Amino acid sequence: MKEKLEQIKAAALDEIAAAANSADCEAVRVKYLGKKGELTAILKMMGGLSPEERPIMGQLVNSAKAEVEAVLGQKMTEMEAKATEQKLMAETVDITMPAKVSKRGKLHPLNTVLNDMIDIFQSMGFDVVDGPEVETDHYNFECLNVPADHPARDMQDTFYLGENLLLRTQTSAAQIRTMENRKPPIRVICPGRVFRADEVDATHSPVFHQIEGLVVDKGITMCDLKGVLEQFAHEIYGADTKVKFRPSFFPFTEPSVEVDVSCSECGGKGCRVCKGAGWIEILGAGMVHPNVLRSCGIDPEEYSGFAFGIGLDRLTTTRYKISDIRLLFENDKRFLDQF
Repeated sequence: MKEKLEQIKAAALDEIAAAANSADCEAVRVKYLGKKGELTAILKMMGGLSPEERPIMGQLVNSAKAEVEAVLGQKMTEMEAKATEQKLMAETVDITMPAKVSKRGKLHPLNTVLNDMIDIFQSMGFDVVDGPEVETDHYNFECLNVPADHPARDMQDTFYLGENLLLRTQTSAAQIRTMENRKPPIRVICPGRVFRADEVDATHSPVFHQIEGLVVDKGITMCDLKGVLEQFAHEIYGADTKVKFRPSFFPFTEPSVEVDVSCSECGGKGCRVCKGAGWIEILGAGMVHPNVLRSCGIDPEEYSGFAFGIGLDRLTTTRYKISDIRLLFENDKRFLDQF
């Protein structure tokens, strides 16, 4: 029995040494140490030994079993360490290598200019308000002192959706809603899309963007309007920019003006951008017509105000020297990557 025990132990140690993976080690464990294993079977055979031989043989069997378990455990530990090392090697990241550059999105030039304009007017105390793009005739025309026979009501200029519904032609409609719901003092700007039935070319589009401004309070004069617009022009185009006010006409303001700035390309000398004039028109403005104030429930004898409308698309094209307004709407990546 002693010789057989030595043979079993030697065979177990040889198989452990030859094991190539954890599955082989598990097979050795089951074969020699399991409930039906060969070393376990030796223990069961000890019943046929004399009382003097049993303790000696039991000690030898337990010693052999402990040795096999120890060698097997060491083999399993070595295999696990090797597997961990191989996994770490496979997953190693070289932190000295350059990182992959992720492309980040950028603001559209229209949004960049819009954000700059909002910052400028908010610094002067203006709130930002919004209104619906689908408007009623009441807010888009009637309350803005546009009579029923005004050319702006013609189908060729306005997109009508029904008898009393249309796509707004100016964000001034949001000013009317604001005056109906707020009491003076009022100081707001209304940015947004507007729609007119224009032919598409380098300077016109049926969809474009405006920023309308409105101030209503006691004692508001043309000097206040002039100061706000000059500050705005200097912030957008630079402190050396000159501003010119020309008489004009709008149904909702009286008196009305067109506002020009000196051409940033030629400094007022005349060039292709300003068509030789030295000036570029950027907006229309004026004192709010008493009829407009009255239609919103504001007493024109007590309050006065001024309003202005800025074409965001034109402002963007002049600021970035873009020759064709259509480029702002075509989503051409080659164009947008320049900003």
